[in-house]
Amino acid sequence: MYLYNSASHQKELFTPKDPGLVKMYTCGPTVYHYAHIGNLRTYIMEDVLEKALEYLGYPVKRVMNITDVGHLASDADTGEDKMLKGAKREHKTVMEIAQFYTDAFFRDCDKLNIKRPEIVEPATNCIAEYIHMVQVLLEKGSAYLAGGNVYFDTSTLEKYYVFNDHDEEDLAVGVREGVEEDTNKKNKNDFVLWFTKSKFEDQALKWDSPWGVGYPGWHIECSCISMKHLGEDLDIHAGGIDNAFPHHTNEIAQSESYLGHKWCRYWFHVHHLNTDTGKMSKSKGEFLTVSLLEQKGYDPMAYRLFCLQSHYRRNLVFSWENLDNAAVAYEKLIARIAALKEDGQVEQQTLEQLKKRFVGALNGDLNTSVAVTALYDVLKAKCSDATKLAALEDFDRVLSLNLLSAARALREKQAREAAESADPEIDALVAARAQAKKEKNFAEADRIRDALKARGIEIIDTPQGTKWRKV
Repeated sequence: MYLYNSASHQKELFTPKDPGLVKMYTCGPTVYHYAHIGNLRTYIMEDVLEKALEYLGYPVKRVMNITDVGHLASDADTGEDKMLKGAKREHKTVMEIAQFYTDAFFRDCDKLNIKRPEIVEPATNCIAEYIHMVQVLLEKGSAYLAGGNVYFDTSTLEKYYVFNDHDEEDLAVGVREGVEEDTNKKNKNDFVLWFTKSKFEDQALKWDSPWGVGYPGWHIECSCISMKHLGEDLDIHAGGIDNAFPHHTNEIAQSESYLGHKWCRYWFHVHHLNTDTGKMSKSKGEFLTVSLLEQKGYDPMAYRLFCLQSHYRRNLVFSWENLDNAAVAYEKLIARIAALKEDGQVEQQTLEQLKKRFVGALNGDLNTSVAVTALYDVLKAKCSDATKLAALEDFDRVLSLNLLSAARALREKQAREAAESADPEIDALVAARAQAKKEKNFAEADRIRDALKARGIEIIDTPQGTKWRKV
């Protein structure tokens, strides 16, 4: 499997340190508000990556954090804590906000068939780990105390900008929202490892530390949670492209200074979901959620398909027209699958041939658009329906579009509708008309058709026979 590694800026053959277990870490949500569909694009693609690895034979242990403290309004360690901001907005405690939006996040994940990681750790569970890492960094000379806060000293690094091929807009994330200069810093790129009460007197969550009562910086939590559950060597770290700088850059800086060796082998970044006005974000008020899509009548699987139709390293443009196109494509796909008969034998050799293009798409830097095309190749293939159904079920282990279950539900719905519309008298008249046509008694056939039309019944002649419906 070849994956694009954001740290080396090229596609690389994926080789985990231990082939018996892929260690994967994904940045989780800051649970101060609902996740918008732009956030969820990243989680969908991370889900596909995990399932693709498992499909290809790699066991995966995946860990994700829940940020319930320390993430400030600006990624550059300034502004109000996002959790406190949410608590003030809704007149609740920070922990009430955290629990409510954590639950909401996982409900959205369930709707989108995003698998819950094996380990999910709230940031507030690991205070002792943060304090220990900060102490070690201070002892090594990689950090310093200033103005009551502990800062990481980026001047101690040989290289700080690891992801330096990103767009200027991405690199400017750390200085958005009117960031003011922190005069405690020795260098402009230094970042906070631990805040004390000298920083924000109204901070809701505080803990004792060797440097005073305070709370951790946002960046340190992912390093410590990853090491707590996955050890000192990480195979894949995934997240949105907007986290590459400064968040992931700072994670690398503090982790490798703490460990004294390379920390993560591959960095997997999912690009933005844009609107016609730019990147979707909560701060811009473009707040589209899965629940809102459902309220407008969209199946969450239509949004998942919409995301899968584009490569994860390309910005994806959202519009209602584009989503409508994905919804129509999903409905037609399910209808075609529903028309397949669950009979015949699986032709094993043909099945393996059908799987080749799908596997090739996964191996080619997780090319989900080609993987989706492979579904249509199956439907067009000259083989038994049983073979097609086996291939579709196999592919859906990764794509998770509910292909067979949605098709089964559609067939059941069609059967119910047919049963509800059954009428022996009309069926008899339709049969009599068919017999009249067979005997070339067209006058009688037309008389029956006109009589049915007068009763609001439309006759539809098809190659499979005559059908009728109420109009």
